[in-house]
Amino acid sequence: MDTMKLEIVTPTGPIFSGEVKSATFPGAEGEFGVLPEHASLVSLLDAGVIEIEKSDGTKESIVIDSGYVKVDEEKTLVVVEGAVPIIGETESEIAKAISEAKELVQKAGNSDIAIANVEAKVEAAAKTRF
Repeated sequence: MDTMKLEIVTPTGPIFSGEVKSATFPGAEGEFGVLPEHASLVSLLDAGVIEIEKSDGTKESIVIDSGYVKVDEEKTLVVVEGAVPIIGETESEIAKAISEAKELVQKAGNSDIAIANVEAKVEAAAKTRF
C-alpha cells in the first residue's frame, strides 16, 4: 500500500480529503512525518504548516492554527480550529492565501519564531508553484 487516506477538517467543514503518499505535521513536540501504514498515534498540533505529498506526486501546503491529528493504519484524521490551503491558479490568488495564512497564525498567538517559520515554509511552497 503506497498511499493513505488523509482528512483535514475544521468546524466549518472539510479542508482536504484524499489519498496521499506522505504528510508532515507541526506537532506540539516538533515536526513529524506520517507514511502509509504508520503506527497508531494521537498528537496535539501547534500552528504551522501541514505539508502533503499527494498520490500523484504533487505537493500541497495547508497552514493551520491548532488542533490534533489521529493516525491509524487506514487513515489520518486532522481536526483543527482553522486552516488555509496555499493554493491558487495565479500569483495573486497565492498571495491572498499567504496573507490569510499569516493572519491565521498571528491570531493563534504563537511566538514570533513560530510565525517566522510558517512564513518561510509558505513562501517556499508558493515559489515551487511558479
